[in-house]
Amino acid sequence: MPPSADDLPLPLYTAAQVRDLDARLIAAGTPGFELMQRAAHAAWRALRQRWPDAGALSVLAGHGNNAGDGYLVAALAQRAGWQVEVLAVGDPAKLAGDAAQAHAEALRAGVPVRAWSECAALDGVLVDALLGTGLGGAVREPFAQAIRLMNASGRPILAIDIPSGLCADTGRELGVAVRADLTVTFIGLKLGLFSGVGPDRVGELRFDDLQADPGIVSGQPARAQRLTGAVLPHLAARPRCAHKGQFGHLLVIGGDRGFGGAALLSAQSALRAGAGLVSLATREEHVAASLARLPEVMVQAVASTYQLPDLAARADVLVVGPGLGQAAWGRSLLSVAAASAGAQVWDADALNLLAAGEVAAPDDLILTPHPGEAARLLGCSTAEVQADRAAAAQALAQKYAAVAVLKGAGTLVAAPDGRLVLCDRGHPAMAGAGLGDVLAGLVGALRAQGMVAFEAACLGVWLHARAGEALGAQGRGLAASDLIPRIRELLEAHSPCLA
Repeated sequence: MPPSADDLPLPLYTAAQVRDLDARLIAAGTPGFELMQRAAHAAWRALRQRWPDAGALSVLAGHGNNAGDGYLVAALAQRAGWQVEVLAVGDPAKLAGDAAQAHAEALRAGVPVRAWSECAALDGVLVDALLGTGLGGAVREPFAQAIRLMNASGRPILAIDIPSGLCADTGRELGVAVRADLTVTFIGLKLGLFSGVGPDRVGELRFDDLQADPGIVSGQPARAQRLTGAVLPHLAARPRCAHKGQFGHLLVIGGDRGFGGAALLSAQSALRAGAGLVSLATREEHVAASLARLPEVMVQAVASTYQLPDLAARADVLVVGPGLGQAAWGRSLLSVAAASAGAQVWDADALNLLAAGEVAAPDDLILTPHPGEAARLLGCSTAEVQADRAAAAQALAQKYAAVAVLKGAGTLVAAPDGRLVLCDRGHPAMAGAGLGDVLAGLVGALRAQGMVAFEAACLGVWLHARAGEALGAQGRGLAASDLIPRIRELLEAHSPCLA
């Protein structure tokens, strides 16, 4: 089950922000040990719901508050008659404060606690109470080996708050991380649960606010927000006297020799998402095939830049880059687009040429890079982008004064004014050619129908991800064009054409 559900909270926080919330709750009168007990009860409830007949528990505990949660879970399981053991990877003598009190509570309950070793037997459900959210650098020994053995055990794993070894802020794996089947997190959702490799490490995600005062929590500004259907902007319903001129003229520019399908996918997506008029400027070789497949799209053969300015001037929105290529033909067309007025969506080779310094970014621009393209735009490595996707998305928005859509698992939409949202929907079957072309056309069509750039990007990303999620359930072999009719259905369900 993916780590997402529309009943989860919307705000996403950093580890420091959640620690601050924890401190505020304590300062407001809730003792820290009381919060720790609430966390343990929440984890124990989730564990029993997921594995009601397990009957046995092995808790791997470190030496911080995360370990304290684990010791209290062990005490609850012991009192419920389960076979329980705590394997102390961190020295219990180093526990302090609430965690030390939790350790004493486990001992009073009769929980056997022994030092962890590589030869220790791991029985029943494994509870990861090793490192929590405070980890800053790479996981050190003996914790790294304990995590590796947990992952190799074949046993079900419950992670308390966050899988150990996963960066709470970025979703980066800090050397090695627990691969949990179930993660129960508390007080506030951490951004790293949804970004980077987070979705692969978290398993099923459950949230408990620990009865925190909503007034205290709402006072903490979030690092980002989750996208859900409940908070997405809507396209206005159309009047019965509507005509095509009211819903924008979109021009797709792309499709060099050998890449005509990419531009055609964008045009088809824009048409089905409701743009009033759709044109396509492409190579002459692709005109016949384009007209045969999409007679509704006005296709223009463009051999040189002299033919493009008039076409661009008649359009309200330009979608530039699908199949554009980086040869002289693509570079010359992009230079005309960059000098054109109006809203634009740049994808694929438009982004690569922008990164190479061939053109300057126009005003009113949406960029839709995948991580490799984002790395070129930022002058860094793909690994650096993936190590902190949120920071990369915001850097793109700032550098190019544009709305940036950083595609991938946990697609991010960033605005130059600092707004940042994350879409936690989608499916691994979407890892294929052409899906980005469909997204570019979809976002362009929403812009053509009057949505501002950030809202169009958010709604487009969500519709695209939800369509892929629904179709991905059928398995591998998802073609980009499969998404287009599904997106149309989802858009109508979200924003009905008639009120």
